[in-house]
Formats: sequence, C-alpha cells, structure tokens
Amino acid sequence: MSKTALSIAISTGDLNGIGIEVILKSFEERALFDAVTPIVYGHKKALEFYASRCDLAADFHQISDAAEAKSGCINVIQCWEENVEIEPGVPTKTSGKCALDSLTRATQDLVSGKVQALVTAPIDKDNIQSDSFKFPGHTEFLAKQAGSDSVLMFLVSEMLRVGVVTGHVPISKVSNLISEERILDKLAMMHHSLKKDFGIDEPKIAVLGLNPHAGDNGLIGSEDGEIITPCLQKAKEQGICAEGPFPADGLFGSRAYKNFDATLAMYHDQGLVPFKTIAFEKGVNFTAGLPIVRTSPDHGTAFDIAGKNLASPASFIRAIHCAHHICTKRAN
Repeated sequence: MSKTALSIAISTGDLNGIGIEVILKSFEERALFDAVTPIVYGHKKALEFYASRCDLAADFHQISDAAEAKSGCINVIQCWEENVEIEPGVPTKTSGKCALDSLTRATQDLVSGKVQALVTAPIDKDNIQSDSFKFPGHTEFLAKQAGSDSVLMFLVSEMLRVGVVTGHVPISKVSNLISEERILDKLAMMHHSLKKDFGIDEPKIAVLGLNPHAGDNGLIGSEDGEIITPCLQKAKEQGICAEGPFPADGLFGSRAYKNFDATLAMYHDQGLVPFKTIAFEKGVNFTAGLPIVRTSPDHGTAFDIAGKNLASPASFIRAIHCAHHICTKRAN
C-alpha cells in the first residue's frame, strides 16, 4: 500500500442503484489513487457488470482482507455470493441485503482500524430494513456501530455547510424533539467539527428558527422564543459563536448564510432543500460527532437512471476528497 495514500473503505449501496456506477466513474480520475487506496466491499462480478454496461475501464484486485490492498487499483472484498441477480433500477430484497452486507463489513473494518475512512454509496432506506438494520439511514446505523449516542448530519461544500438538529424523523414529530439539550448538543458537535475537521479556528454558526419567520415573536409558534433563543445565550457562555434564530427563507434567500461558517437547521428538509439547491453534486454528507470518518455523496440511489450510464460521479469524488481531508486534519 502507498505510504501516502489513505485506505478508504467504500460500500456499494443498493446493488440496483447508481452506487457502483459512480464508484467506477470516480476512479477514472486517476489522480484519486495518489490520495487514497480504495477498498470496495461488494463483489468483483458486480463491479464487472457495471463496468461492462457503462463501458468503463477499471483494474480490479480481489482481496480477502483490507491489509492486502494494493495502491493504484480498485481493491474488492467479497461480501456476498457471486450468483446474485443484478436488476438496475429495480429495488429488491436481494439488493437491499447486499447493501447491508457491504455496509456491515466495511463498517467493521473501519471501527477496528483496518481502514481509515468510509465512503458510503446510497442505500434504499426501505429494502435494507431487516432484523440487523432497523434504522432510518446510514447516520443512525453508524452511530450505533461506533458507540456514539449522538451525531450530526452535516452537509458540506465549498460554498455552504448545513447541519440538522433532527434528522430522519417524520415532520409531525419534529416540534416535540426540539429541546434545549438537543440543540446545544448539535451546536457543540458542529463547533467542534468546524475546528477539528475543517480547520476553522473561530467558527461562526447561524441557527434557524423552527417556525415560519422564526415564530414572529410568538405569533406563529413559541419554540423559537422559548427554546431556541435561550439556547443561543447558553451556547455563547460555552464559547460557541451562534446567532439567530433566523427565518430559513430569509437567511438563504438573501445569501446571508455566506456570513457564517455553517448553518444549523431544525429539521431535515429545512436544511437539505436549500443545500441541494445551492450545492447539488458539489456537496458531501459527513457524519460529524463520530470517532471514525464517514462521508457520502449528497444524492440517493437514483433508480430511474441506474445502469444507463447517466449518473454523475461529481459528488462521490468530492466525498472521497472530503474523507481524505478530514483524516488528514485529524492526524495533525
């Protein structure tokens, strides 16, 4: 293995989505091999299937253990039997099981220190469900595997960084989950990550309100004034520079988010809709608050274009670069 390249585990995501396609397309950028030694957890036959279907050239090296990985090529660890039927664009129980097998093995190697980071291709959050996976997504699964009680879903790009207080939960439950303890916890993780993972010495965070117009002084909801505002004062007492609560539409519409190093949203779509509008295919989903490094592209399985050679690897390439950057920052 190269002395400078970091060993990066890559889970394939849903076998019938665009995961393997974007993985292969990413490493057509040969310069990536100078930074990382990729280990794909899946099956060589599956990679060969998509390489042939999308007319992609790739050098595969099958190994049984991460320690055997070679630099300059795509290493592959077998996670399922080779007679798996691949049906691009069709989510199946089999493709969900393969996604879980890949993710489980890759995570085990990450937690045990055999690899230095994990980049996850998109899963289907429905067909991956099983007795072994009862989570709303990657973030919660990885928190459990790493022994972390709380983590931050943190979407990052060169132009915008957005974290969320509540992640994959129904919108009807969001208000009851907005608490002083939870907001302060997420603010502390964001503050720490901005310093440790992104090298920002004195991070400045914008905090969004929960309700339209941040509650309009209680006219459209009380959470902003009764919960969020007091939190910001306590955060400042803890040395965290956090301002708000800001109306989400105003902060993003006026481009005022550019005055901050990151923005903390109260719920998933409040943060991810503007992020994907502004930085789609230029952003990365990073799980902050973990002792391990995990990133992913900012898109899903895209079953509608799976196997059609239409998927862009841009976000996946950025996810690899982001994992490398964070590992390097943490090592210094």
